Amino acid sequence: MFGREAIEYKTSEQIVLMRKTGLVVASSLAAVRAAARPGLTTADLDRIAAEAIAAAGAMPSFLGYHGYPATLCVSVNEEIVHGIPGSRVLQPGDVVSVDCGAILDGWHGDSAFSMVLPEADDADLELVDVTERSMWAGIAALATGQRVGDVGGAVEDVAEAAPAEYGVIQEYVGHGIGTAMHQPPEVLNYRTRDRGPRLRPGLCVAVEPMLTRGQRYTQVLADEWTVITRDGARAAHWEHSVAIHEAGIWVLTAVDGGAEALAALGVEIAALS
Repeated sequence: MFGREAIEYKTSEQIVLMRKTGLVVASSLAAVRAAARPGLTTADLDRIAAEAIAAAGAMPSFLGYHGYPATLCVSVNEEIVHGIPGSRVLQPGDVVSVDCGAILDGWHGDSAFSMVLPEADDADLELVDVTERSMWAGIAALATGQRVGDVGGAVEDVAEAAPAEYGVIQEYVGHGIGTAMHQPPEVLNYRTRDRGPRLRPGLCVAVEPMLTRGQRYTQVLADEWTVITRDGARAAHWEHSVAIHEAGIWVLTAVDGGAEALAALGVEIAALS
């Protein structure tokens, strides 16, 4: 676990700057989602995001990070996270998870979505839906909870309440975000005895659950990046960057600040002007 004393708390002015980065990430992912279809390669999606980030005057967070070679992570089917874009051609019914990070004026944003390409299997659609709902439950816990660990409890509750049985990935978790892409604290996607640091204004974190249709166990491919399910089950990944401030929470990488999804959970967002 990260040291709790190292958490970078942001001012209201800094959160507003992070929101600008968050919107770059949101628009880049929207462009990728609109274009994604069978017949494209994962490298095609990477190019679309790279062009969108550059057009916004920002830089990709992932490119060059510990040697990572691309703008996006594009993970397909049994790939959970950190899939390297390349020559893989998208097929009908594929589960495609896209993770994007950007830097603008020194501030990072990080977000991810999963989708099922046309000719979708109902079980895959349900996987993607449950994963997204678990993310929003985790985000809502930032407004209603007391400690960072409440996020993981909320994520796990949604996964466990679903009609099907899902594996909740434990090795890869959410994180603090700000002047670096990955900062303290870790934001787990499952409940633990140690509930972590208190939720307080200035805390900015990325909430990112990853669920599988099988077991939670993972392995890393020979490229030393791509993480897959050990049992070959399909996986989904959702993520948003969120700020806590004096008036409430604000989803920095959602165009509407998370208003619609959180309203359904009884939480109102509090945007800074």
